[in-house]
Amino acid sequence: MKLYEILKGSEYSLDMFSQEVIAELENRIIERIDKKGKTYPVVSCLVRNKEIKLTPEEIVRQLYAAKLINDYGYPKSRLAFEYPIYFGRETKRADIVIRDNDDANVAYIIVELKKPKAKDGREQLKSYTHATGASMAVWTNGTTIAYYQRQNPNYFKDIPNIPNVHQTLEDILQTPFTMDDLVKNDKLTKTGKSLKDLILEMEDEVLANAGVDVFEEVFKLIFAKLYDEQIGATEKDYNLVFRNSGQSDIQLKNKIEDLFRKACSKWTGVFAKDAKIALTPPHLSICVSSLEGVKLFNSNLDVVDEAFEYLMSKSSKGEKGQYFTPRYVIDMCVKMLNPQVDETMIDTAAGSSGFPVHTIFHVWKQMQIAANKPVNHLFTATPKSHAEIEYVQDNVFAIDFDEKAVRVARTLNLIAGDGHTNVLHLNTLDWARWNTVTKEETWVDTYNDGFKKLKQLRVGNDFGQFNFAILMANPPFAGEIKEGQILSRYDLGMKNGKAQKSVSRDILFIERNLSFLKPGGRMAIVLPQGRFNNSSDKTIREYIAERCRILAVVGLHGNTFKPHTGTKTSVLFVQKWDDVLCPKVDDYNIFFATQQKEGKNNSGDKLYWKSDKIGTTTDPKLALCDKYGHPVVYHDLLATVNYNWNEEKKCNEIEQITPDGIAEAFVEFAKKERLSFFADAPLIK
Repeated sequence: MKLYEILKGSEYSLDMFSQEVIAELENRIIERIDKKGKTYPVVSCLVRNKEIKLTPEEIVRQLYAAKLINDYGYPKSRLAFEYPIYFGRETKRADIVIRDNDDANVAYIIVELKKPKAKDGREQLKSYTHATGASMAVWTNGTTIAYYQRQNPNYFKDIPNIPNVHQTLEDILQTPFTMDDLVKNDKLTKTGKSLKDLILEMEDEVLANAGVDVFEEVFKLIFAKLYDEQIGATEKDYNLVFRNSGQSDIQLKNKIEDLFRKACSKWTGVFAKDAKIALTPPHLSICVSSLEGVKLFNSNLDVVDEAFEYLMSKSSKGEKGQYFTPRYVIDMCVKMLNPQVDETMIDTAAGSSGFPVHTIFHVWKQMQIAANKPVNHLFTATPKSHAEIEYVQDNVFAIDFDEKAVRVARTLNLIAGDGHTNVLHLNTLDWARWNTVTKEETWVDTYNDGFKKLKQLRVGNDFGQFNFAILMANPPFAGEIKEGQILSRYDLGMKNGKAQKSVSRDILFIERNLSFLKPGGRMAIVLPQGRFNNSSDKTIREYIAERCRILAVVGLHGNTFKPHTGTKTSVLFVQKWDDVLCPKVDDYNIFFATQQKEGKNNSGDKLYWKSDKIGTTTDPKLALCDKYGHPVVYHDLLATVNYNWNEEKKCNEIEQITPDGIAEAFVEFAKKERLSFFADAPLIK
């Protein structure tokens, strides 16, 4: 029996199938007689191994199954007909499903067959694909055929074909996806969303119900993606791995886990050696699709930092009154203290390590300018010179008592180019117990290299005094220290010869931080405004003035640490008295300034300069941007500048895009006052 006889009067077309495939099916047709004596055609199903009545739709299914087996090479065992798909209590059935090679219970490709003139069924097919987590879908009406890749629940991309049994979709598409491609098509720049927004969307879609630690799993994905981007930044032809390029969910998880393992191997001391991604393959697939188009490397790490701030806002760091310092506040402090390549620096309450990382950026920038080299884009991903790496490894340190914060800080320091890190998990205030903590095996395995370097900078045999040139910190405000054995080691913890019952953390941090500085060393510390105003804190101000020259006090806007807290803060800048660098005098000038341009609105959302520099906006798409496309935050703490390389003159030319701010005013003040760290320096933009 010929197929056209069966199809007579049907609208099915067989144009998409070869004559050989059609003839093969015709040769397998058997005629049977029903109870009424009528004949009807049957065929032994290729997949179900039983006789099936050959209806017009079944003909197309058998022909397409033969195509999948013969042309694409899929074994019969991977094909399923009338595959059940569940929508609550309702069950629907897909015409053909190609099972995943690694798990027969998982759908890889779904095929839906329709009549020739029918145009419906595409949305139904997409719902099937999403419900099963299948990577691809095929829709055909016998005359035309369409192929789709499911990139996320709401987006299906047209593709030219489906892969054969030995291919992935990546082999079919052969679409390059280098770091340059990512930079040009950065999802955050294109959509105006932040990484925090995407994480919130992922929480709504999968993470909230995935039964996992959201911080840990997102951290693993960011960690793996940063590693992938760093390779892409150094190898221009490298195709980024962190993307869903047509794999099944299981294949994709295997690929991302392999990337994560490689990242852990290179950047040790952040995750346990046996750490694995806990997300299920379908959940991971959605997260990868959400993150793959995002450029994490940013000239000042704003993108990553905002995400980590959100992830940690529910953890102990927020509860202890310490919040990530906005990068523009950090940049102001760094510019005002002007760290040099031969100076050591530490942050004793490091959080995400903003002060150390931006100190690194500042020094590297000066090194590149001095060497007449271009100031790099993707600052933290480009290859570093030996001198730049040596500076980080020998000079920059960070300490924090929150384990999650330390791991974030270590990650950001690692990708800043040193290959290992001097970020240590220690309680800065309880230094008397360091000898005990630092002997624990797990601690030694992770932190001992950095700790050895820290010990070289101490004064004496204990950890009470150090010889750092620079300290910058935003210590926790909330909570009080009540342990007598800690308080008794601090002058500010004592009163009338006895340890006080309790002392605020930030007060002890003032004294402890000064103990880290060598004579002539300088410090920037964020403090509650009350420390500068309250009459009860007079002894604290006298303690500082006796030991240091007060260089500056900068009042920050009340929105600076929103949405977490509205506490009014100021930054105190001091330099320890020293016969050479800072001779002690009784009367001297102090620089005072107050931030006027708020940086954030009352809800804690960043405010940006509008592109015309008139007014503000919270929409990055309407914002003034630097030359890398990063929106410029509306503040007056320091000027925003672009460094443009002039190839003819072989020098960096400065393009200032926002007005001078507080930092620039302080630099002029410092030069006039002949402060040691600016006395012979030109104005540094």
